[in-house]
Amino acid sequence: MGQLLKVQNFCVSSDGFGAGEGQSLETPFGHADPGALVSWAGATASWPNRTDPGGSRGLDDYLTRDFHHNIGAEIMGRRKFGPQVGPWQNHDWLGWWGETPPFHTPVFVMTHHPRPSFTLSDTTFHFVDDTPAAVLERAKEAARGKDVRLGGGATIIRAFLEADLVDTLHVAVSPVELGAGSRLWESPDELRDRFHVDIVPSPSGVTHHLFWRK
Repeated sequence: MGQLLKVQNFCVSSDGFGAGEGQSLETPFGHADPGALVSWAGATASWPNRTDPGGSRGLDDYLTRDFHHNIGAEIMGRRKFGPQVGPWQNHDWLGWWGETPPFHTPVFVMTHHPRPSFTLSDTTFHFVDDTPAAVLERAKEAARGKDVRLGGGATIIRAFLEADLVDTLHVAVSPVELGAGSRLWESPDELRDRFHVDIVPSPSGVTHHLFWRK
């Protein structure tokens, strides 16, 4: 099938928002409670930050465990990298994740204000101002034959969907409403013209929407 562009484990509220309003350094998800959106993954046996034994199995665990499988690069929007907007005032901000980011691949941050690349542990961040198609081409080259993950946020995912570049999506819909914020969709039915979809409810309370290109 060649290299795929994949959205994996992207969490949205029941009314279609991937994050709330008012993002800041202290509130990366704005007014949304990230714990309510991603608790299904955090409860699994395969959650990478788990410090105690146990955890759930089943589909939630499989999707959490599969997150890094065959991924060679990631694309994300600037607001996933950090809360700043406009020209970079300094280059001290190195992302939300500290000295060991969880990506372990090249990461391409889409922004209208590029800055020099830098490396933390085994993750190199590149800052690019280009079209989705051009950024995807660069990411695929960096991935060296592996797939590319489209990490979000919702605005970036919509841009790649509008450019018809996404091959598969997994969206976990949590039973919480946000009312406003960064919207992925009004309804998942918007994608049925281009994708097959399986909708699978989980005992954790989320509903997994699994899309693959027709």
